[in-house]
Amino acid sequence: MATPAQPFVAVVPARLASTRLPNKPLADIGGKPMVVRVAERARASGAQRVLIASDAQSVLDAAREHGFEAVMTRADHPSGTDRLAEVAEHFGWNDELIVVNVQGDEPLIDPALVCDVASHLAAHPECAIATAAHPITAPDEILNPNVVKVVLDARGVALYFSRAPIPWARDAWQPHWSPACLDLAAMPAPPAPATVYRHIGLYAYRAKFLRSYPSLTHSPIEQVEALEQLRAMWHGERIAVLVTADAPAPGVDTPADLARVQALFRS
Repeated sequence: MATPAQPFVAVVPARLASTRLPNKPLADIGGKPMVVRVAERARASGAQRVLIASDAQSVLDAAREHGFEAVMTRADHPSGTDRLAEVAEHFGWNDELIVVNVQGDEPLIDPALVCDVASHLAAHPECAIATAAHPITAPDEILNPNVVKVVLDARGVALYFSRAPIPWARDAWQPHWSPACLDLAAMPAPPAPATVYRHIGLYAYRAKFLRSYPSLTHSPIEQVEALEQLRAMWHGERIAVLVTADAPAPGVDTPADLARVQALFRS
């Protein structure tokens, strides 16, 4: 079990509806529902409390059957963060309590990473949120809009998140790019010190921020990029970013992803 720098709570938001993989939280992985596998990883992180939050009674029943605390939340939440905000309000948690959002489709999440992100927020009292990132060098990843990138300041606090390739290595990449043609095969890895960081979608929040989140107005940059963390930044909140060496194991979004994870639990 990981040892956190400060006590924290882990919440696993699990929405039953899924376009690409119906009933995803209840998908069987090695004889247990996926949401339970995620909660087990959260418990191994050293969290003092693990909650499963869902809008479906079947998910709550599965959680309780396997010994996990579960709480019913509204069905109309647009994001996992909004679901966590309802949980924080429901329990009236102390402003400084650290709450980690462990997404319900991450059955392979590293418990140490969950602990480390919580500890990273504890070490940055000026920040309301902490998250993680890792360096990438492959041009096809850097230019992929499904790979979210983050740029940091000198203290490791996020300056901006984007689906675009940031920072743009002008001298290295400009010869291979024009409005009409992008020579992806010829593009080199970004030269130092222009490290490109891929964002890892794991968040730790202070409960005070969570309770305020639903009242924050949507921001133009959030809507353009389709990245909800930009709403917090737009309103002046700071996000501390823990840089890790390696990418985490991928989550489960499709039937193929599920089959891959199921095979791992059979081996």
